[in-house]
Amino acid sequence: FSQGTLSLLLMYKQQEVAATQPNKFPQVILFLLERKMGASRRAFLSQLGRRKGFQVEELFSKNVTHVICESNTAQEARMWLEAQGAGQAGRHLLDVSWYTESMRDGHPVEILDRHKLQVQQHFHKCSEFAVNDSEVTPFSVPGYACQRRCTLENHNAVLTDALSLLAENAELSDEDGRGVAFRRAAAVLKALPSAVTNMSQLTGLPCLGGHSLRVIKDILENGTSSEVESTKESERFKALKVLTGIFGVGSKTADRWIREGIHNLQQLRDSGQTLNRAQQAGLEHYDDIKQPVSLAEAEAIRGIVGRAVASVSPEAQIVLTGGFRRGKLTGHDVDFLITHPEEGSEVGLMPKLVSWLESRVSFYAALLISKQPKMIVVMFKSIVTFSKILLNVISGIFLYGQKFRAVLEMGGRWRAVRVDLVVSPISQFAFALLGWTGSKLFERELRRWAGHEKGMSLSSHALYDNKQLSCLQGRYIRASSEEEIFAHLGLEFIPPNERNA
Repeated sequence: FSQGTLSLLLMYKQQEVAATQPNKFPQVILFLLERKMGASRRAFLSQLGRRKGFQVEELFSKNVTHVICESNTAQEARMWLEAQGAGQAGRHLLDVSWYTESMRDGHPVEILDRHKLQVQQHFHKCSEFAVNDSEVTPFSVPGYACQRRCTLENHNAVLTDALSLLAENAELSDEDGRGVAFRRAAAVLKALPSAVTNMSQLTGLPCLGGHSLRVIKDILENGTSSEVESTKESERFKALKVLTGIFGVGSKTADRWIREGIHNLQQLRDSGQTLNRAQQAGLEHYDDIKQPVSLAEAEAIRGIVGRAVASVSPEAQIVLTGGFRRGKLTGHDVDFLITHPEEGSEVGLMPKLVSWLESRVSFYAALLISKQPKMIVVMFKSIVTFSKILLNVISGIFLYGQKFRAVLEMGGRWRAVRVDLVVSPISQFAFALLGWTGSKLFERELRRWAGHEKGMSLSSHALYDNKQLSCLQGRYIRASSEEEIFAHLGLEFIPPNERNA
């Protein structure tokens, strides 16, 4: 060995000894079989066990009570024991899953049948993972998220949270394709009727690529994914999370700031960066906006906006959409969809609504009418807005406080909440309601289904048949309800509370 290598080995050994905890479970003496596990993985798992207070032997001896194996059959483990001049009597031959579950719980878990090494049976290859045909019946789900009923109940939260984190990291790094792949994989797991305990259960499932399968396998075997943990601890990821959490800041702006040495809010404040009005408001109200909005708060704001709508247009209708319509009890913002039963009467409603709110709810507003018809841009105290074709959309920070103390029971404290106000013509209302209800992946999959399976294009404004592009008459397909849209797409109707993909 070189001097540098010897130094590293010595440092590693010193850290290992320092991290070792006293033996908490003297009745359990473990030995990890290196065969098929590999030396580096065995060393890592051994160190992990010692940190948790387990006695993990480097060399096999007659005192060993638990032999831990990976990808070995019971016959192979017994043959190895015989080669050491020992037998199985009094010893447990266990799969590595028992070891990782014990590490996760911090104590030796109960030995179940699934933890015991199995007698060798017929295996076949599925992708890069070995699958035992006789162990578990695989799950089965449709290929598109818009074909699946997915409630808020999630039996695989550990797996879906891991994949969602990797998706978020990819999206923040402008790798949208990879992000969508992780999102689709997470959506499949979220739709499963029970927890995944074995990789063979995933055989044949759609949208599970090799990368996602490796992450799932790592978690099932080790209780966590090394890639997910390293991503969580990445300084870049943490900085992107903080900076893009500022209202009005996207991933490109955040990336530029990071390259300039800005990684947190205080560094941004001290940097002298020129911020637009939206970003100034986002920085000022950062803590409030990052705090989840409760259903009670959303309903209270609905009361305020509802009174405003009724005052400026008594026949207009307002619907609370987004995650709250899907049954969620908290959200990161509040979305309202507004329409009028008479086509065309919604024109001019948004500026009237803004004016009412400005004068009665302590909004600071400046109304700017754009050159394009039926599109407006509004700024609420530095609230930037975005506009959709034929839809008036305001995305902003809604400040409420002491004036509504009796309703909100907020103790008089002001709270900033992200609110999206959307005005739609009644002819487009069903499409807007479907689009703004979400979830985001459910809507993406609806559009993918429409394009790939039906030759149609779906948006929050309309559905039209791409096969009739040469015939503009009849190109657009009308619908007065969400049920009609699903029927046009040849899909079974899925209610809002089952669209939580």
